[in-house]
Amino acid sequence: MLQARDRLIVALDVPSATAARRIIADLGDVVSTFKVGKQLFTAEGPSLVRELVEAGQKVFLDLKFHDIPHTLAQAVTAAAGLGVSMLTVHASGGAKMLEAAAKAAAENRSHAQILAVTVLTSLSDDDLQTIGISGRVIDQVLRLAGLARASGCAGVVASPQEVPELRRELGEGFAIVTPGVRPEGAKKGDQVRVATPGEAIAAGATQVVVGRPITEAAKPRAAAEGILAEIAQAERRKPVATKVKSRLS
Repeated sequence: MLQARDRLIVALDVPSATAARRIIADLGDVVSTFKVGKQLFTAEGPSLVRELVEAGQKVFLDLKFHDIPHTLAQAVTAAAGLGVSMLTVHASGGAKMLEAAAKAAAENRSHAQILAVTVLTSLSDDDLQTIGISGRVIDQVLRLAGLARASGCAGVVASPQEVPELRRELGEGFAIVTPGVRPEGAKKGDQVRVATPGEAIAAGATQVVVGRPITEAAKPRAAAEGILAEIAQAERRKPVATKVKSRLS
């Protein structure tokens, strides 16, 4: 059973290691997992990831790998070798790519979780049409989630709006990590499909990713503590989890 502090992932979407270290120092022991994405990784490289891991922080490496199976497996091996806890690949890369990613992670001693990104939280039903994908976002998310699970991935990344249906379809024991999470009253930014932290957890999300509402807050630690309290409250309100038979089996 994850504790509230383990369910909150703080996104270090900042331009430098100095800015990232400032956030981590401010949050202290309130948060256990930090997301390193494309901006920070491109600016600072793997050395910062190693620094965070060596300091005892859990790292969610969100680089959304998408390539041919062999190349992607090599990338996953290199990323897992940094000691990260989780890393992302695009589910749309197909079964062979996802299987290669899961196999590469399993063979590394860090046993990093492979999370398959379904549909970006900035996309709507209309946006899918423009890139040639018919149907609704939820249909595509469920399709890719089923593929990810069948291919050996540990979980998926999806918006909080798809979580209830995903949990019904996938049952327990499969991670659902949700970006696009905004506390009540926070600006959505470029996110389209959003929910509050409490709503996401109550719907069945395993972990929520929150960036700007914490990192750009006047008091980041207080903002994080408020979200943790909301997560804990949502956990207390949830019924005892039961195994749900998945139609994707």
